[in-house]
Amino acid sequence: MTTSDNRRITVTVRITTPADTTPADTTPGPAPLPDPYTATVYLNAAPRTFGDHQPRPQLTAVTHPDGSPLRLVFHASDAIRGHEAAAEAAFEVGNHQRADDCGTYWPTDSRSVSVGDVIKVTSPGHWILHLRVDPTGFTPVPEPTIHATGRH
Repeated sequence: MTTSDNRRITVTVRITTPADTTPADTTPGPAPLPDPYTATVYLNAAPRTFGDHQPRPQLTAVTHPDGSPLRLVFHASDAIRGHEAAAEAAFEVGNHQRADDCGTYWPTDSRSVSVGDVIKVTSPGHWILHLRVDPTGFTPVPEPTIHATGRH
């Protein structure tokens, strides 16, 4: 008499590879940060000219207490995808609404960013665009050439 067995035969084999002989570091490292946009804000220094941008306005860069320019850093992300988005983020920092991506806050001894000021934005690809702050949004302007000195 013959009977049939319907059970499957399973064979397990372990193949040793060089990766098995050396311990692997499986600890995930920090994810690399995306390239940043940087922004430098130039405040309109001409007396009583808020809201009026001249082709060659008197501008002064916002600086740290030691006199070095304040450069705000914003990493490329879903929210920061271009020069204008980085300028908007710099405007928010310049109006004490947030810090940049490195934790830098607006200096307390500088006035807030206002209409007529210029924000220089450098993209991750090193494209530079100067944007004038308008009542609603920004307008590209030529690179400012006249810079007043001092803090505002």
